[in-house]
Amino acid sequence: MNLKRMFGALLTLLGIGGLIYTAFVFTATSGSTRDIKSLVVYGMLGIVFFISGISLVKTTKDES
Repeated sequence: MNLKRMFGALLTLLGIGGLIYTAFVFTATSGSTRDIKSLVVYGMLGIVFFISGISLVKTTKDES
């Protein structure tokens, strides 16, 4: 397995974890400014990691 492909899988897993944590914070939020800031930060990081990981796995050619 290629190192770039493994790094892409790691980024994808981190992105999924960030999005799940964002959903958890969203369900437990009371609507304060601090909660909204954490929703935006973790949500954006989750989306960026997820998209970059998927694109890295997709564009890396499998060479043996």
